[in-house]
This record gives sequence, structure tokens and C-alpha cells, in this order.
Amino acid sequence: MIILHTRITGTVQPFAQLVLPYELREKCRLRAVLSNGDEAAVYTARGTVLRDGDLLTGEDKNMVVQVVAACEPVYKVTCADAHTLLRCAFHLGNRHTQAQVGDGFLRIRADAVLKDMLLGLGAAVVEESAAFEPEAGAYGGGHHHGHDHGHPLAPIPARQKIHRPSDVAGTHAEPENMAAGAQC
Repeated sequence: MIILHTRITGTVQPFAQLVLPYELREKCRLRAVLSNGDEAAVYTARGTVLRDGDLLTGEDKNMVVQVVAACEPVYKVTCADAHTLLRCAFHLGNRHTQAQVGDGFLRIRADAVLKDMLLGLGAAVVEESAAFEPEAGAYGGGHHHGHDHGHPLAPIPARQKIHRPSDVAGTHAEPENMAAGAQC
């Protein structure tokens, strides 16, 4: 299993992709299957969000994986005027709903109750399958590509046995509690 814990920058050719919906890109511990079929364990600090295009690596710096935002069910919200769109954004924010802000549109996860509310406010709501990249929030540090310089996103928990080249051959143990989609 490949252990990924460091975000890097640059123009590195990845050997595989990690395709995940937004919900899984928020997890601080995740076991996933890469595009080439390899299994990977991803460790990040609580609150870290992996963004489309991020490059991850682990102890073997030659093994670089590119994060890809998977298409998922979302609503694209548009309005006839900026005032109505702003009202929709206000009401979504008042409900602590994550939203992607685009040029003249909002994108949210598919939710029938929110759809009805938005329609009631005068919005056009279209179901689509698209990558979801919501705003980080006022206290989330924004969306910072290019500011990470190869520092680990999180330490690998010490209580977990992780095979390293210096370990005795044949004593590999997988990280505990790393079921696909496991929550922090």
C-alpha cells in the first residue's frame, strides 16, 4: 500500500490519479484505490481539503499522485439578476451550506429541500454531474495552490506499523482503521 501524506508543487508527471468526490477529499484518513489499481492510504491534518490538481507523495518522492475531483450529483443555481443570486447565496450560507461560487452561478450538493427553497427565491436550479469545489470559508485559509513546499500534511500515527525499507522483510502490516471512506 502506498502511503500519501505530503502535498508538493511543480510540474511533476504523476504515476496515478486519486479520483475522489468532495466528501472524501475532506477526510483526514482515507484508504482508496488509485487509477492504476494500487491501494493508497492518505493522511492529512484535520481540516485539510484536497483540491482538484493537488499533487501528493509520501516517503518515496518519485511516486507522485494527482488528486482529481470526481463528478458527483450537484445543483447549478442561476438567477435572472445578481440581487436574486446574492439572496440565494445568503440563504444557503445562513444554513451553513457549502457552495461553489462561479461566474454568475452557485453550485451545491444535490438536496431536494434546498432546491425547493432556491426555486421559491426565484432561482433556476439544474441537476448536473460535475466536480464540486466549494469555497474554503472565511476561516479556512482560502484555496492556496503553489504555497506548499513539500511539508507533510500530517504525521502518520505512531501507533500504526508502517512498512519502511529499514524494516525486516516480510513484516508489513497495514494501517489500522483505514476502511474505504472511514471517518476521522
